[in-house]
Amino acid sequence: MSMTRRAALYLRISLDATGEMLAVDRQREDCLRICGERGWTIVGEFVDNSVSASDARKKRPGYDALISAYDAGEFNALACYDLDRLTRQPRQLEDWIDRARTGGLVIVTANGEADLSTDGGMLFARIKLAVARGEVDRKSARQKRALQQRADLGRPPLGVRLTGYTTAGEIVDSEARTIKRIFREFANGESLKGIAAQLETEGQSTRRGGRWNSSSISSILRNPRYAGYAIYRGEVTGKPGEWEPLVSHDQFALVQARLKDPRRKTNKVGTHRRHLGSGLFLCGPCLARITSWSGDRYRCPSGCLTRSRDPIDDYVTTVLTTRLQQPDVVSRMRRTPGESAAPLEAEAAALRQRLERIENDYDAGLIDGRRYSVATEKVRTDLHGIEQRLAAISGLAPVVELLGQADPAAAFENLGLMAKRAILETVMTVTLQRGKHGSRSFDPRTVNISWNGPHSD
Repeated sequence: MSMTRRAALYLRISLDATGEMLAVDRQREDCLRICGERGWTIVGEFVDNSVSASDARKKRPGYDALISAYDAGEFNALACYDLDRLTRQPRQLEDWIDRARTGGLVIVTANGEADLSTDGGMLFARIKLAVARGEVDRKSARQKRALQQRADLGRPPLGVRLTGYTTAGEIVDSEARTIKRIFREFANGESLKGIAAQLETEGQSTRRGGRWNSSSISSILRNPRYAGYAIYRGEVTGKPGEWEPLVSHDQFALVQARLKDPRRKTNKVGTHRRHLGSGLFLCGPCLARITSWSGDRYRCPSGCLTRSRDPIDDYVTTVLTTRLQQPDVVSRMRRTPGESAAPLEAEAAALRQRLERIENDYDAGLIDGRRYSVATEKVRTDLHGIEQRLAAISGLAPVVELLGQADPAAAFENLGLMAKRAILETVMTVTLQRGKHGSRSFDPRTVNISWNGPHSD
């Protein structure tokens, strides 16, 4: 042991609350002392500050660099404060013992409790690590049971606080207003991208000071805690939370229905759009959904027709705003007392699954075009009726909120594009026909409008 060795130091602390690295400094002093006593030359230092070693899956940059340095032959002695600073994993310990046996590596701890250069030291290290590992496992089990108990009692989870609440579950007013707004605007037809863009435009940042995007908006909308549901390991426990919810159960159910709607992927229903009728208006000859095209035009994806966009949008908007001033629309969309959204959401989900099965049968050639049209039309009619009822009972769906204004037509003009599209889709169905060949004037007879709902004309 008197030979001069090239020594590396490994320093680690699981949690550095202050970030001052004082514990690492203390470990360094003790490791330098023991290396000095042995006459070793220090050739490297590897540090993981505020990094746990209990989870083998967790990356430790300093530890990984230490292994790479050993493999490169940079040192043949290793000093750390204690073995549990180096590793808490029995398998990793065996790797270091193998390096000591076959590679001539000398491993010592500054507290003098283990010396892997001897057989007795290796035995002591294995026993000590097994005991430490057992304590880690017991602590983990206690923590999981405590977290489950908190969830069963409806208390807020420990750890990082949820935007809109303190760690104790008290409401943070400024953040809560943003959360309520996100739910309201999405329920009113706005897209994830549109909501994020508006918050960014207004200069608002996330709770952690980051930028809003579709993912951050979606995460908020999918979190059951905002509706007052207690959760454990990401799942709703069925127990009510002790905190005040920011959204109602019905509104949360409505939002989940929109998020889960498969048409958001297949037809991009409810996803961000730049024009009033794209993906919403229908082609008269084939009933496909119209798409935007170059040169300010709408176009059937099958090539049935191409129409100038602005005159159609202006005409549809004029007809819709006129309709919104008529009392029968208010009567048709009035809230249904005492009705819950949850059963309707389940019924809507079943209809969407049925619609998907019909489309799969058609794609597989099991049914012909006529049977496909009849079957899908019936399901879509039923689904639309349920979606109207969901909108009516939510109290925050676009049409219900709009018709509560003193002047619904003027309020419509002040809405964002996605909210206008949601209103339009709920109230009317627009079908475009071919225009007269060679004509440069707009003919309103080529835009067929049918009114949705039981009071349709």
